[in-house]
Amino acid sequence: MNWKKLGKIFTFNLINKDLLTHASNPVAINIQDDVFRIFFSGRNKDNKSSVGFVDVDILKQNVKQITNNTIFKYGEVNSFYSHGVSIGNIYTVDEKKYMLFMGWQVQDSQHWRGDIGRLELEDDKSLVLNPNKVFIGCDDNDKVSLSYPWVMHDEQVYKMWYGSTENWSSDNGEMVHVIKYATSEDGINWKKHGLAIPFEIGVAQAFSRPTVIKDDNGYHMWFSYRSGDGTKYRIGYAHSIDGLKWNRKENSGIDVSVDGWDSEMICYPFVFDHKERLYMLYNGNDFGKTGFGLAVLEHK
Repeated sequence: MNWKKLGKIFTFNLINKDLLTHASNPVAINIQDDVFRIFFSGRNKDNKSSVGFVDVDILKQNVKQITNNTIFKYGEVNSFYSHGVSIGNIYTVDEKKYMLFMGWQVQDSQHWRGDIGRLELEDDKSLVLNPNKVFIGCDDNDKVSLSYPWVMHDEQVYKMWYGSTENWSSDNGEMVHVIKYATSEDGINWKKHGLAIPFEIGVAQAFSRPTVIKDDNGYHMWFSYRSGDGTKYRIGYAHSIDGLKWNRKENSGIDVSVDGWDSEMICYPFVFDHKERLYMLYNGNDFGKTGFGLAVLEHK
């Protein structure tokens, strides 16, 4: 497996007061021919994140349109997304398109925490909170914080992989944030099944933003991770035959560049299929402060 980098296809510049910096967590949907609408989380002066989008021709790798509007903004002071919105992926339930997201909040100078919210995508350009409350929250299974959900409809069941914090700090000072698995018959009520991807302290213990595809060889997942040795985010890979038991591999086929915008870190992968090729959107240094790049899979 080898990902060929095609370069940074969107360089972020100031859009409005909500979207001053960053184009993190890119999420793509095909809107016409080779043009994809790529939603992203941008930040304001206080690092609170909101959602914007840009239209990109994937094959020509040129920008067709950048929205001037904030598509969905962080919430009010007491809301579960008061400090930001980090988007997951888009899926369909009863012909309606939904996007789950991680809602950030910081209360009374405590450590930040996340819960999962749900947005409805209307006309491929408008996002509305639905329901107007936490969609999936912390509970006895996930007691600390949740993050970055990925949902797919498969074998007549909705399957979700999501992040869950076990501990804010371990022996090496790095948090233990793992990827777990849940299922739903209707896309609304979810049953949690526990840990999906094995973690190892000092090797891979701080995971985020899973992206999953399925083909004839089973399930494939890419994700961000940190080891706890001070190395910034890298993109990892795991494989599963049944979507339940996963084997984490040492080589994901993509790494940081020697220099440039993605030389310090690579993170927040989004893998999608177009014209029988697999593409990956991803962020580079400083969590996507300068934009996002594109890679194509050379060998399955």
